[in-house]
Amino acid sequence: MRKLLIALLLLVPLSALAVLGLPQVIDAQMNSVASPPPYPASASAQKLHQGLFVADLHDDALLWERDLLKRYDYGHSDLPRMLEGRLGLQVFSTVTKTPRALNMESNEADSDNITLLAMAQRWPRETWNSLLQRALYQAQKLQDAAAGSDGRLVLIRSRDDLARFIEAWEKDPRRVAGLLATEGLQPIENRLENVDALYDAGFRIAGLTHFFDNEVGGSAHGLKKDGLTPLGRQVIARLEEKSMLVDLAHASRPLIDDVLAMATRPVLVSHTGVEGTCPGTRNLSDKHLQAIAATGGVIGIGYWSTAVCDTSVAAIVRAIRYTADKVGVEHVALGSDFNGTVHTPFDVTGLAQLTEGLQGAGFSAEEIAAIMGGNVQRLLLASLPEN
Repeated sequence: MRKLLIALLLLVPLSALAVLGLPQVIDAQMNSVASPPPYPASASAQKLHQGLFVADLHDDALLWERDLLKRYDYGHSDLPRMLEGRLGLQVFSTVTKTPRALNMESNEADSDNITLLAMAQRWPRETWNSLLQRALYQAQKLQDAAAGSDGRLVLIRSRDDLARFIEAWEKDPRRVAGLLATEGLQPIENRLENVDALYDAGFRIAGLTHFFDNEVGGSAHGLKKDGLTPLGRQVIARLEEKSMLVDLAHASRPLIDDVLAMATRPVLVSHTGVEGTCPGTRNLSDKHLQAIAATGGVIGIGYWSTAVCDTSVAAIVRAIRYTADKVGVEHVALGSDFNGTVHTPFDVTGLAQLTEGLQGAGFSAEEIAAIMGGNVQRLLLASLPEN
């Protein structure tokens, strides 16, 4: 389906794409669910869920021309549905480039799907040829949504911001904190100083690679799959200096090793699977699970089939249980990959089904609270810039 839709984009004149609504068709087809809402959960799970601070480490909603403040009947999330699902914090990632004929094993870096999508969705012309401008445009979309949300969507840049948000959330949970991340550091366009530009725009989490090797290092899906480049080593130092969290999702194994060898702060993996329940190119080995946990970091378990080898709550919970048993409950989190062209068991309104699944897997209420969001909250309060 993905290849067919991209082919349609290539065939239809750009001037007609928006009129025909083709970007919306692609969005709806690529960001699908196994079953439509509502998503039932047991009374005990619902009661527990209503008291949880839920945090998710990866959502690509900013890629699509949906208004975050409006409710849609397609895609995985928007602010009204986040509030219904009791989400407290969402990391919004910016997607700036994906290769054509995208696959999980080996991708070149010399083609791009996002250019055409940006044109079709009428993004500003400066985004057509600049990956940095694409990241900054998506960041501005989140800032604009927060500004127009009447305080229901709050952009977080610092520990102080998050502490204030949590205090307000505890009095009135009808609000969501938003944190900016980039999926791959190709937006720095081979210039170290562009890390500063991303920071100034509000980015606080930096994924190093996406589906191809870039100037920072190797991707799990790239051609060479190398470790850090010389520029990449400078980038890691700059990220740590600025208290930006390093995200190892999509990183090659040598890249993970190189980062862990030089990291002095916690690192995270925003959305992933684990080899112990689902072998795969980008799923984490036990060795890497343990090494990431040793930094004080967290591992966000994904919801899609190549992460957990099924499209079901049971598969997600199985990966969470495996990871918790290997490295401790305090290092496990949620990493949905909502709106990232994935097929998931539910949209964001179905999060209570995960709470029920964790109950069934034998986790205590305190452990469920940690997995569903407490661990992310703790990491961010310890690792974001102070103010």
